Amino acid sequence: MKDVANLQIRPARVEDVPVILELIRDLATYERAPEEVTATEEGLAEVLFGERPAAEVLLALEGDSPVGFAVFFHNFSTWLGRPGLYLEDLFVKPEKRGKGYGRALLIALAKTALDRGCGRMEWAVLDWNEPAIKFYRALGAKAMDEWTVFRLTREGIEKLAGAADTAATTEEIEQE
Repeated sequence: MKDVANLQIRPARVEDVPVILELIRDLATYERAPEEVTATEEGLAEVLFGERPAAEVLLALEGDSPVGFAVFFHNFSTWLGRPGLYLEDLFVKPEKRGKGYGRALLIALAKTALDRGCGRMEWAVLDWNEPAIKFYRALGAKAMDEWTVFRLTREGIEKLAGAADTAATTEEIEQE
């Protein structure tokens, strides 16, 4: 039996931004990419708690101590005609794993998805993260192996957005 009796899960507040940034850095270290974090407290306060919040955060606290978080936002399924809940990051500090905290965060997210009428929940996991893959499968999640994730970085977005200005054709973009 996992021990979640001392665990509190609650929506993050603007005063939690320093804790959120610390957890982001901890996650990046775990994912072997600490140098890739460029987020700032000011930027997070704006995108999470500003006029148009881009995402939401659930904090997991053991007593008063932050032990993990879930960052999520809504996407949309055209086929279902319903919103979805996309889990951007789920992280529990390594020394706090095995207590049921990750599962508790996912249960809280599932309840949020149900309350908001979401047709599905989705997330991505690094292919080398076998413990997470095993954990998600044990919960009943299915890998979407037939899908390939694509990404444009800020530089790629700028280049693509400027393509109309330069009258570049798709063929010219593909050749670059």
